[in-house]
Amino acid sequence: MVIKESDEKASPNDYGFPLGDFLLRSVSSGRMLDVSSDSVQDGAPIILWPEKDNSLVEGLRRPEACNQVFFIDINGALCARASGHALDVENGRLVLRHRRPMTQPYPNAYSHPIPRFRYQGDTGRITAAFENDPEFAGGTAWRAKTFYLTALSRPRPRTLLDNATDVLSSALRSPLSLFGGPPIPAHDPIAAGTDDTFNLRQEEVEEQDRGEDAEDDDDPARDRAVRVIGLTPEEHRELGPKAWARRQWAVLPLRNTAARYSARS
Repeated sequence: MVIKESDEKASPNDYGFPLGDFLLRSVSSGRMLDVSSDSVQDGAPIILWPEKDNSLVEGLRRPEACNQVFFIDINGALCARASGHALDVENGRLVLRHRRPMTQPYPNAYSHPIPRFRYQGDTGRITAAFENDPEFAGGTAWRAKTFYLTALSRPRPRTLLDNATDVLSSALRSPLSLFGGPPIPAHDPIAAGTDDTFNLRQEEVEEQDRGEDAEDDDDPARDRAVRVIGLTPEEHRELGPKAWARRQWAVLPLRNTAARYSARS
């Protein structure tokens, strides 16, 4: 998505987010957008983490939950309240970004405009708009893409028991190998492409390559990765319901006082 000239005069109300501070919850995982380790450093990763405080009242929240609080500024930048720094996109990853001096040739990977984020209340999707190619590759293909804030699933890592079960299942499917038939080659993790040294981590697999049947999110780790992923119109049509669910977010505004409820008569 490209920033249009009409966006230059936009107000905070035009970005779809509530005024003031809010939390962002991933609909698919239930985790919250979170500045990792409560860092304030330039380039600190933004991740998904379980909710640290379920209160939406400012005065009742624990201080350590502040790194899950964000706001949208007048320019459409999504900012972390704890540090006041804006969020940037670096190689598809969401990171904390300090203000940097302009360097030539501008824009470049070090010095460039901060992306603007919009929330679509009817779909629950958050999009990022850029003034330049976010990959700085020099092409124009990015202009036809819509960039979505996307939660990545992470399946449980395979265990030795899983591998042993696969071997047993393979033997049962080929009983001749147990009675002098052609032997089944021993499993070679490197030749089979299952050696972890060379395999991509789950969060490094392109979203478009995951497939609906590879979307289990049962890894016991508490954290999850979040990415900004661009989709062409053709890729839009190929995504299934689970993939779209990973692009849905609930925006939870914080308030200064507890809600009052009238007693039933």
